[in-house]
Amino acid sequence: MRVLLSANASYDPPHGGSTRSNLSWLRHLASQGHACRVIAPTPAGDAAARDRAVDGISIRSVPHLQREHALVAQEIRAFAPDWVLVSSEDVAHVLLREAAHALPERLVYLAHTPQFFPFGPESWNRDEAASAAIRRAAGVVAISHHVAGYILEHLGREATVIHPPIYGRPPYRQFGRFGSGTVLMVNPCAVKGISIFLALARVFPNVEFAALKGWGTTAQDRAALSALPNIRLLDTVPDIEDVLREARCLLMPSVWYEGFGLIAMEAMLRGVPVVASNSGGLEEAKRGTGCVVPVRPVAKYELVFDDTGMPRAIVPEQDLHPWVVALETMLNDQTAYWNEAERSRSAALAFVSGLDAADFERYLGQLHPSERHAKEPAQGLAPDLAARLARLDPRLRASLLARIRAQSQAQGRALGHTKEGPV
Repeated sequence: MRVLLSANASYDPPHGGSTRSNLSWLRHLASQGHACRVIAPTPAGDAAARDRAVDGISIRSVPHLQREHALVAQEIRAFAPDWVLVSSEDVAHVLLREAAHALPERLVYLAHTPQFFPFGPESWNRDEAASAAIRRAAGVVAISHHVAGYILEHLGREATVIHPPIYGRPPYRQFGRFGSGTVLMVNPCAVKGISIFLALARVFPNVEFAALKGWGTTAQDRAALSALPNIRLLDTVPDIEDVLREARCLLMPSVWYEGFGLIAMEAMLRGVPVVASNSGGLEEAKRGTGCVVPVRPVAKYELVFDDTGMPRAIVPEQDLHPWVVALETMLNDQTAYWNEAERSRSAALAFVSGLDAADFERYLGQLHPSERHAKEPAQGLAPDLAARLARLDPRLRASLLARIRAQSQAQGRALGHTKEGPV
């Protein structure tokens, strides 16, 4: 097979959990002799285009790919792929529309982040033409059952769940430690629940907290974290184990809709208990273990952007009490701590042992070109972006233009960090 992937996130070097997931599938395909190519933007601030092979995958990195989205169609014509994969990291949906216009019958949509989808209540930028392209696609892959249910409910399209095998190989070292170490949060920011994290740090002033900066961490967030003496602000690291080995537990108080929860699984594999919200697929990642706390999720965003280029979330007031109870148990009840650590590790090991990189290869192997595009005319899949923007309400037009300008930089930042890059 010949497989071309397009996404609006850096792949050389890789950044983000979705990028790591996609690369895990492409590496396996390349190892089996399939021709794999990626067209993606260069990292933020890198103006030099490059084309090189990494792990058997040919990667073309282009500055500002969203503005140069016609290159996707050029790649499709030159590479002649059997399948065109478009990853959901494409808030403006220009790469999706370009691919759907060029080769609609062989389009496969990789659904990672609900906020980046062109449909549904969580979408930052709803787009009916882009949604129609996904409905007509040959295939849709979801990273969790929760996301697959979301797609079915809000798009009317069934998706195939394929969990990416990105967790490395066993044995996994065990880092759980009762009575010492940090209460860790990854990517502290509004949508990830920084308000809950800060409040807990105030409730437990004698406990050391640690915050690993990520793509959503703003200057305001960094100032708030630095203002508390028991919070240590951590810079990015090459290996997630560098911070997990120092953690007594991981806090994931996310208040936006999570697609899954890769860092939760990484912590659980190493026997680090995870106190998490019940938001979206995060509860699915917890695999029936304890310490799941309900939250009031974000339902609205302001038409302004923070210094990371993301829309500012309107975070509902949260009930802190269940978080205090859950964390106090992990801090003070040794039996409960080790029971949760063992339960988490066992559940994570069972989950990871069932993952197979060949699942994605088998999926593509049995897929057939879509006929939906012929039955349902693909109108407006690649319209002129300026013309579309001109028809919008002025405030929405300004908002979307700012979003498009900011997205390349924002999506090149980390959601945590692993050997292959941020998560």
